[in-house]
Amino acid sequence: MLEFPSLTPWSSTGLIALAAALVAAVAHRIAAVVLRRVTTPLPLVHTVVVACIPVMCVLLPLIALQAVWQGASDDLPHIAGVRHLNGLALIAGTCWLAITAIQALANGIVARHPADVEDNLTARRIATQARVLARTAMTGVVMAGVALMLMTFPGARQVGASLLASAGVVGIVAGIAARPVFSNMIAGLQIALAQPIRIDDVLIIEGEWGRVEEITSTYVVLRIWDERRLIIPLQWFIEHPFQNWTRTSSEILGTVFLYADYRLPLEPLRAELQRVLATAPEWDKRVNVLQLTDVTERTIQIRVLVSARSSGLAFDLRCRVREALVTFIQREYPDCLPQVRIPEAPPASLHTPSAHAEPSRQAPTAG
Repeated sequence: MLEFPSLTPWSSTGLIALAAALVAAVAHRIAAVVLRRVTTPLPLVHTVVVACIPVMCVLLPLIALQAVWQGASDDLPHIAGVRHLNGLALIAGTCWLAITAIQALANGIVARHPADVEDNLTARRIATQARVLARTAMTGVVMAGVALMLMTFPGARQVGASLLASAGVVGIVAGIAARPVFSNMIAGLQIALAQPIRIDDVLIIEGEWGRVEEITSTYVVLRIWDERRLIIPLQWFIEHPFQNWTRTSSEILGTVFLYADYRLPLEPLRAELQRVLATAPEWDKRVNVLQLTDVTERTIQIRVLVSARSSGLAFDLRCRVREALVTFIQREYPDCLPQVRIPEAPPASLHTPSAHAEPSRQAPTAG
C-alpha cells in the first residue's frame, strides 16, 4: 500500500482513505448523470435508478473505504475494529440499497397502472401483488442483513455453536413464538398470488362496510365508510369467510323495499321508477326491476332492483329511488300507505233486545 514517509501510518492511511472517498464521490456524480440519461427511455428502470442514486452516494464511499482498510497494514492500531465497523456499515448500506430498489420497482409498477379509471380491476390487482410482494421481499432483506451482521461477531458464532446442542428445544420454542409472524408472511404471499382481496376492494367484515386502504406484510387496513380504520391480521382472511363486493367487477345491484296497502296500483309506480332512473347519474342502465315480492295480512312488499357501477354509487342510487317512490306514493296515492284496519262494530240492534218486544207467553202453572 502507498505510504508517506513523513507521516504516521494512520495519517497516510487516512489521507488515502480521504482520496478514495473523494474519487468515489466523483464517480458517483458522473455515473448518476450518465444513468439518468441512459435510462430515460425505460420508465421503470429510470424510476429504480433515480431512487437508488442517493443510496449509492453513501454506499460507493463505503466500498472505497473498505478497500483502503483491507489494504492497510495489520499492525495499525485498531485497524480490525475499523474494518469491522466499516463492514457493518457496508452490509447496512447494501440492505438499504436493496430495499430502496425493491420499493422503487413496486412504486414504478403501480404508477404504470393508475387506479383512477372507471374499470380499475387490473390496476388494483397489480398494485396488490406489487406492494405485498415488495413488503415481503424487504422483510427478507432486513432479516438477511441482520443475520449477516450478527455473523461478523465471533461471539455470536460461539453462542450459536453452544446452543446447537439444544437446537431442538430452541427450535420448538422459536417456532411457537414466531408462528404468528410466519403465518402472516405466508398469508401475505397467498393473498398476493391468489388475491382474495386487493387494494381498494369493498369488503364486508364483521358487519362493517369499507374499502381496503393498505395491505402490509402482517395486517390489512380497512377504511370504514365513516372514516374509521379496521386493522385485520392477514391470517384472518385465510381462516374466515368475508364478503368481497369487487372481486371480479365493481358493478353491483342495489335493492329498495317498500311497503304499501293492497290498493296501490303498481304500473304508475313502475312508470315513476323509469322516470327517476332516466335522470339518475348513478344508474348504469343495466337493471331496472319493480316486483311484488311478498304479502302479509296488512301490507304488500315491493322490491325495486337497480344497478350501478360501484357500491358507493349503488348506495346513493338506492337512497334516490327510495325517496322518490315514497314521495310519489305520498303525493298521488296517500290512502295507499300502510294502514291498520279496525273492523267496524256490528249494529246494536243485532245484539240488544227491542224494548217493545212482546213478552213471551208462559204456560199457566198448576194451582
